[in-house]
Amino acid sequence: MSRESTLFFSDTLPLGLVPKVRGAGSNASGRFERLARETFLDGWDSEVETKTLGTTTVDERPKKIITRNDSPDIPFDRSINPYRGCEHGCSYCFARPTHAYLGLSAGLDFETRLTRKVGAAEVLARELSAKSYECAPIAMGTNTDPYQPIEARDRIMRGILEVLRDHNHPVGIVTKGTLIERDIDILAPMARKGLVQVGISITTLGSRLSRQMEPRAPVPARRLKTIRALSDAGIPVRVMAAPMIPALTDHELEAILTAAASHGARTASYIMLRLPLEVAPLFEEWLETHVPDRAARVLNRVRELRGGKLNDPRFGKRMKGEGEWAELMAKRFEIALSRTGLARKGPGLRTDLFAVPPKPGDQLSLF
Repeated sequence: MSRESTLFFSDTLPLGLVPKVRGAGSNASGRFERLARETFLDGWDSEVETKTLGTTTVDERPKKIITRNDSPDIPFDRSINPYRGCEHGCSYCFARPTHAYLGLSAGLDFETRLTRKVGAAEVLARELSAKSYECAPIAMGTNTDPYQPIEARDRIMRGILEVLRDHNHPVGIVTKGTLIERDIDILAPMARKGLVQVGISITTLGSRLSRQMEPRAPVPARRLKTIRALSDAGIPVRVMAAPMIPALTDHELEAILTAAASHGARTASYIMLRLPLEVAPLFEEWLETHVPDRAARVLNRVRELRGGKLNDPRFGKRMKGEGEWAELMAKRFEIALSRTGLARKGPGLRTDLFAVPPKPGDQLSLF
């Protein structure tokens, strides 16, 4: 894509283009773009035909599917993301700035212009079959949700799970999507072998607030039913109270953990709101639109947690923040764990069962 072709993506929507329910309210040009475009009224009195801003997808054929990282404050060194962008449209999503690398906006583009990684399962099978590969748990859902709505059609996540199952490879999944229930037939047998853990993210128990912040994600009550369905199938579930938004949802921490425990969750974690790069102005815009009476209070509390800024990317600080409010949240979390019986950590995933399945025509060992 040339630099000039990115001029289509603008701070405001073209005249007559009406978005469906979305998390972002604008579409500022990506931070790497040289030019930007803005829609304006020229004074002509003409009727404008309105069209709905829907979701579009493009295909990417990756050469590699496993992404490596060496971040010291996350518990995995490799991950897979079947999609770029996420139709759930969470207004606070820390992954939004990654769309800038595609020449797209972290705003509406992130939730309407998606990329699907076709052939991901085949690429993964090839990577796992390499003689140099050393098995360690693969994390999924760490950037964009593998069970966002388009997965129902594209089934890329399911193909990846089939490969992991065939290799007895451990995997940890994070999602808001109830579509994960479709794959219980794969996940339950893997769980019995100690090969899978699932994290279900719940930001608030309020359906109205959830619809405003996470417009295309399942409502919280439905996610709790997913925790129950997975738990009943023997799949260990972690409830992730994430992100906790100060002065807006942080008071719900105990209620979220209690509700999740009653539905079968075994472990719990929380993360404080992060506002990196383009996410900060997008979330400020969301606050002014939906909760204007609380906007200043929320942002001031974020600054208290982040050393006077809206974001602190330092390892060891970015997930929980610092200061008295961060310490209070940590204490509340520990007390909630004790009251609900939830654990901070579950058993580790097994890596000793990993094996590359024989291919058709391979000679089987006689011993």
